[in-house]
Amino acid sequence: MEWKGVMPAITTKFNSKNQLDLNLFNKNLSFQIDSGVDAIVLAGSLGEASTLSQKEKNILTDNTVQLVEGRVPIVVNIAEQTTHEAIKCAEDAEKFGARGLMVLPPMRYKSGRNETIDYFKSIANSTSLPIMIYNNPVDYGIEVTLDMFNELLKCKNIKAVKESTRDISNITRLKNSFGSRLKIMTGVDTIALESLLMGADGWIAGLVCAFPQETVAIYKLQKIGKIKEAIEIYRWFLPLLELDINPKLVQNIKLAESILKIGSEYVRLPRKPLSGTERENVLNIINVGIKNRPDLSNYKY
Repeated sequence: MEWKGVMPAITTKFNSKNQLDLNLFNKNLSFQIDSGVDAIVLAGSLGEASTLSQKEKNILTDNTVQLVEGRVPIVVNIAEQTTHEAIKCAEDAEKFGARGLMVLPPMRYKSGRNETIDYFKSIANSTSLPIMIYNNPVDYGIEVTLDMFNELLKCKNIKAVKESTRDISNITRLKNSFGSRLKIMTGVDTIALESLLMGADGWIAGLVCAFPQETVAIYKLQKIGKIKEAIEIYRWFLPLLELDINPKLVQNIKLAESILKIGSEYVRLPRKPLSGTERENVLNIINVGIKNRPDLSNYKY
């Protein structure tokens, strides 16, 4: 497991009967891999984790591991309310072939400093899988501070952070504090290129679910120092990327996938597909983006 490159936080596909649609899921998954992504993140927030049973998460993990056949590693998200359940999820992920874990702080209960540290450490000590801490105080109300990371990194299998504080300078703080010991994956689409240029090792992306080739192009161009070219694609991409920093990011991205015939708009309640003026506005952003899509053959990476 290498914490670098582009990692789609892939959406979970459902059919009209509210069941997992593995055929459509695998179509999108294959497109992601063919586009050159570096890993797949399953059952994250974008994957509607809160609506999935543990059995369904295991089905997704097993299915993805079998389809991928070792071409890229599979990372499973853990977002649970209790330490006990989180440990069980980690055990299942390892059992079904995951190569890494993305772990959120406790859900619903706003844990204190020591509680948060103990929660992460308990999970880390229960598994041999490498772990990426998801640090997103904006959405989840708990910030993992530099002081807390100093404690957490005593666990050798805590390897990375999904940096989603929205504070671009935090990447420099992390680099100054921990160097290469802690890999940094940027987790906010709208500051992804800026984060990579400041030293992030990779990008856990959302709009990649619909536009993997462009996402990979931006990452690879900046990696080889073609910053001007990366910025050109990124400027085209930004209106689409802004669909990711929205309470209805799941519906937005699934609408884009549907238009591009690599997904559907089916979501699980309480979510509902976009409708009315809201849908028209998002649809317009997507259609303009598709119309003005850059010709990637013009870029050498």
